[in-house]
Amino acid sequence: MKEKLICTGVAALLASVPAWAALGGSPSFHGVRGTPSSSIRVMAASGTATAPWTVNTTTQDGGTVIREYLDSSGTVFAVSWSGPRVASLDTLLGSYFPAWQKGLAAAHAARGGGYGPVTLRESGLVVESGGHMGALIGRAWLPKALPQGFTTDQIQ
Repeated sequence: MKEKLICTGVAALLASVPAWAALGGSPSFHGVRGTPSSSIRVMAASGTATAPWTVNTTTQDGGTVIREYLDSSGTVFAVSWSGPRVASLDTLLGSYFPAWQKGLAAAHAARGGGYGPVTLRESGLVVESGGHMGALIGRAWLPKALPQGFTTDQIQ
């Protein structure tokens, strides 16, 4: 009986830890504070069962909402964020973060510095970021990894 209670407690603790995944990778646990809000399994718009994806939503302690879009194999093909603070893009973009930094620097140089919306479009990565202080939004996806029947309009 005592072992059962311990196992149940450990399972509950693990379930309460937010799952964070890097773009193009599998979900992994990081020491990020927040609350997993929901996980929704979505079927392709065509109604077929061949192209399902899952949307994991997590709300950080500061109020920023992170959505991770996972394909049927559990690989993250898109992420989005919205809230009063920018999400940890190095965590969300993973190995794609250096490309984002380079694109961000180029955008700032092109407009002579300052803040403003930025869009990075490469063959293997698209990142859109914008908003204003207290209401920042963004999304990123891997165009070649989008499941069949999925459109970028679905990245909220």
